[in-house]
Amino acid sequence: MKIDYLGDASEDDLSSLKIPYFLNTVRVGWPSPADDYIERPIDLNEYLIRNSAATYFVRVSGDSMINAYIGDGAILIVDRSIEPSHNKIVIAAIDGSYTCKRLLLKPKICLVSENPKYSPILIDREEELEIAGTVIAAINLY
Repeated sequence: MKIDYLGDASEDDLSSLKIPYFLNTVRVGWPSPADDYIERPIDLNEYLIRNSAATYFVRVSGDSMINAYIGDGAILIVDRSIEPSHNKIVIAAIDGSYTCKRLLLKPKICLVSENPKYSPILIDREEELEIAGTVIAAINLY
């Protein structure tokens, strides 16, 4: 999986983008008539980013995380201030190469893909593992 750095959430050129937010939910089963009522605009920065100084964006390529709903070309929102913990999806560097995987701390430390065609990456004592942040959201384009 290839990861491209897109930038930090705290960069000055990011403006507050207000998008209409509809009060009604959208059914995924049988369609129902939609109301025209808008609750209020939603600011995606406010909704998705808790700590802008510690948040950055990366674009991924590859299919190793498809069962975690991270598709090829997705933009990940990554927060460095969240402590990486067991079963969280993280951006990790193994000997300087970056990847996005699920972090397992027990019984042994390993990074696991969310696609059964890829084997887990077991971390041994000789390898240098650095966690570059915890993934808090994925934006997939269809």
